[in-house]
This record gives sequence, structure tokens and C-alpha cells, in this order.
Amino acid sequence: MAGDKIYTRKELEDKLTPKERIFCHEYIVDWNKSRAARAAGYSENTAAEIGYENMKKPHIVQYVEFIKNDLEKEAGISKLMVIKEWKKIAFSNITDILNVMRDDTLEDGVMIQSNSIVLNGVTLSDLPKELTDIIGEAQQTKDGIKIKLYCKDNALKQLSELMGWNAAQKIDHTTKGDAISITPMQFVSRKDDKSK
Repeated sequence: MAGDKIYTRKELEDKLTPKERIFCHEYIVDWNKSRAARAAGYSENTAAEIGYENMKKPHIVQYVEFIKNDLEKEAGISKLMVIKEWKKIAFSNITDILNVMRDDTLEDGVMIQSNSIVLNGVTLSDLPKELTDIIGEAQQTKDGIKIKLYCKDNALKQLSELMGWNAAQKIDHTTKGDAISITPMQFVSRKDDKSK
């Protein structure tokens, strides 16, 4: 495609037909031209041909590159969103559940363990939606529910990696942990070289 005009993203969005735009967004899902063409509304009979032809059009290829290189925007997520979700888990506390639950819901008592809690006289449907982000597991028992939080250690590790706080790791890909043997090199000067 040497010599093809390079468009800005806005120019491409204006240039694409509605079907072409859908085709591009569908194509990056699984890189299947025929399926993307069908999903964009092209005929079942011509989908393979249309998909092939679309990927020969410079403006479509360029637009696919734009969206492929900005998958965060395409998926509607950001690094900040991921960090905030890990933060909820990493800094949650089992007592947060008690702070959210109404006093009248907790009839028969509470048993707190390290990262789990048993709420007697409570059903799963009694749990407020705002707690679902920190609850890893909730089990209905005959007396109430047992709630276990997500693993805080894992969340803290993930946060550290996302923030770049983890220490660099030394990985030996060559010897599988064995000592590296070094053989000294011998140099021969040209006038000592007898191979000539």
C-alpha cells in the first residue's frame, strides 16, 4: 500500500460507510473477514468476497490499525478502571460487610474469621449490591450465609505490577539455573596463523 494516503482517525470515521465501520469493529474480535462481513449486514452469499475486498481498501486497513492499537478505547476500559477494581479488593476488610449491612438484617449474630464472615439469619438476597465487588465467595448455609473475600495478597501483587512497583526479576533463560561455564578464548595473531 505504498503511496496510499494516510488518514487521521476522524477522516477515516467520516470516510467509512456504516457497514464498513461495523465490519472493522467486528473484524478485530477474531480476525475473521467473512464473519465480520456477515455481522456488518452483508449477504451470507457474498460475505467471504466482501470481507476479502474490504481488507484491500486502504481506508479500512488503516481504521482497523487505529482500533487495534487502541483496544482500551474499543473495550471501553482503562488502566485506571482496572487499578480501581484491584484497589477495592486489596483494601477491603471483612468488617466492611458489617458496616454496609443494616443492623436489623443481622438478627442472630456474626462470626468473623480472618478473611471470611458468617452472618446468621441472613440470605444471599439480603446482600447489598455494593458488596459484590469484594466478595469472592458467598455460600448459603442452614443458619445464614458464609462470605469469603477475594485474596488481598493477589490484589496487592496485581496493583504493584500495574503501578510498576514490583522489583525487576532476574530470569536465567539459558542454563535453567545451572552455573554458567565460561571457556577462555584464545586469540591468534595473523603472523602466527599457520592455516594460510
